[in-house]
Amino acid sequence: MAGRLEGRVAIVTGGGHGIGKAYARGLAGEGAAVVIAELDGGAASAVAGSLAQEGFKAVAIETDVAQWESVAAMVRRAIERFGRIDVLVNNAAIFATVPMSRAPFDQIDPAEWDRMMSVNLRGTWFACRAVVPHMKTQRYGKIVNISSGTALKGSASRIHYVTSKAGILGFTRTLAREVGEHGICVNCIAPGSTLSEEAPDADTLKMRNAAVSDRALRRVQKPEDLVGAMLFFASPDSDFVTGQTLVVDGGSCMH
Repeated sequence: MAGRLEGRVAIVTGGGHGIGKAYARGLAGEGAAVVIAELDGGAASAVAGSLAQEGFKAVAIETDVAQWESVAAMVRRAIERFGRIDVLVNNAAIFATVPMSRAPFDQIDPAEWDRMMSVNLRGTWFACRAVVPHMKTQRYGKIVNISSGTALKGSASRIHYVTSKAGILGFTRTLAREVGEHGICVNCIAPGSTLSEEAPDADTLKMRNAAVSDRALRRVQKPEDLVGAMLFFASPDSDFVTGQTLVVDGGSCMH
């Protein structure tokens, strides 16, 4: 299966940590040149440097997906470096690396609500706005949005996060309708609770292990468990699939 993305160029937002880093490595392993678009510039450089040392093509671009100018500049640099954009993985989000409050719905600070929406929803919109014109020119593109299993089940004490990820479901379906005529596929992954933290504390490990009891496959989910689904949506294997959401959670949410 290796080499499905030979000659392609992929952007991974939030690609410097956790699941995003696993996505970047998976794309590179299939032959893609990878742009690590990450708020944490040091982490992005570390991932790109590691991939380059292994013989892959990768570049780090410090990016704040909540700011249009930053996203537009990132895409311009990607085009200057690699000449095209074939895949966009909208992974950047407030959740683990950029933490969020876990509180009842009426105790969440309005400023945190707005920040959650600006990164998780508006950031996805901005990234799509910036790459779609290039994909239209090519008449080809793969956009992979990242939602969450919590958007399908609900999850107490983080309503702002769940709401932002529920928005991604509708965004995916609507954008798929709008850009399909240009040969662009837009799909979505809904991960389950994933041990994406790089230095998890005892409370985090307890939370991740607690999710195991609700799964058909009784083990902790790892970032690597999501790479196959992402590569399916990023590769020619899914050229006639669009507007779909694939839940990857070990059989916790079945729909």
